[in-house]
Amino acid sequence: MKFLVDFMLGRLCKWLRMLGYDASYFVSGKKSDLVYQSLKEGRIILTRDHRLSKKKAIKMVIINSDLLEEQLKQVFSEMNVKVNPDEVFTRCTLCNELLLEIEKDKVKDKVPNYVFQTQEEFSYCPVCQKIYWKGTHWDLVNQSLEKIRSKTEN
Repeated sequence: MKFLVDFMLGRLCKWLRMLGYDASYFVSGKKSDLVYQSLKEGRIILTRDHRLSKKKAIKMVIINSDLLEEQLKQVFSEMNVKVNPDEVFTRCTLCNELLLEIEKDKVKDKVPNYVFQTQEEFSYCPVCQKIYWKGTHWDLVNQSLEKIRSKTEN
């Protein structure tokens, strides 16, 4: 499942990427460009723009809330999205590329010293070169997901 997220939903786009979903961020251009790109790339449009609902697209979800938690719940519900724990943190949150594993010794001068000393596993983006590791954000994302899951199941 691939998404095309409009500029009004940047945080949602980043979270979908953290969860392992291919989420392209549409920053600028005309509404017709957004629809064209979704059709060309086979992406589901996520938008807050109700006027877009009149356009033809593969699939479009009009996001109702300004709150990230509610946005994720809506996408999970309407698209029947399930989070695969093995897919979490497999994409770059900046450019959407799949991350690659990298040996610890190759990141020594590229991460803070404390991180290098306390972490064993690293990955990096082959496009933007950003380096990732299982820091405190890992636990925060998992806690947020559990909270959303418990509300969705009730």
